[in-house]
Amino acid sequence: MPPSTPSAALAVEVRKASLIYNPESAPVHALADIDLAIEPGEFVSLIGPSGCGKTTLLRVIADLEHITSGSVLVNGVSPHEARLARAYGYVFQAPALFAWRTVLGNVKLPLQIQGKSAAECDRIAREHLERVGLTGFESKFPWQLSGGMQQRASIARALSFEPRILMMDEPFGALDEITRDRLNEQLQQLWQRERRTVVFVTHSIAEAVYLSTRIVVMSPRPGRIVRVIHSTLPDERHLGLRDSPEFVALAHEVREALADGHHD
Repeated sequence: MPPSTPSAALAVEVRKASLIYNPESAPVHALADIDLAIEPGEFVSLIGPSGCGKTTLLRVIADLEHITSGSVLVNGVSPHEARLARAYGYVFQAPALFAWRTVLGNVKLPLQIQGKSAAECDRIAREHLERVGLTGFESKFPWQLSGGMQQRASIARALSFEPRILMMDEPFGALDEITRDRLNEQLQQLWQRERRTVVFVTHSIAEAVYLSTRIVVMSPRPGRIVRVIHSTLPDERHLGLRDSPEFVALAHEVREALADGHHD
């Protein structure tokens, strides 16, 4: 980040952030001296080995974990203030839909909590279900949907209150490869249309390279950022790009960075 960039202009700003669990008794160093700046409209993936702290970092940004030292700003305010202002939507690894509510009812929930009228809740929820390709499934219950459709419903719910930032914690990790590819493509198209800031956790090199404008590579615990890789792929993407020399070169760079992180 250029020194002249004002903090308030950043979607996310993490400075010298460390997190130690149980510091008084059996300390576990989860994150160490994390520096990360994310501009509005970027798609940034966090990738690293299991246990490296990438989900912990995402949870810190989302005010679900609290750092031991350092600072974190989300849209220029603390994560807690950003959460209260509903500045971001969060998509978990599992869809986390309420089984007793229909797809439409699940997407309506954040809007109802906000106190919007019944008609407005219905209109907005239907619009977002259309965006993720679930028109016609409004009256279905989560158990009547495939895993991929459930995650699309979760994405629609996270977007329903128009957050400026979308945080996604390995949302497609449990899906089969064909479904995962299709959802990667749909997520990329959604990002192209709306240009929200996305912070995305993944174990998949191919997924990180395909989706991201920048890829943040993290080391084994304590989690540190070992390299930030800027994508050289075209802005608009399709799955066929994965066979291109540019894609292969980026994937190789990420793989090398992951290996270097193990050796540091």
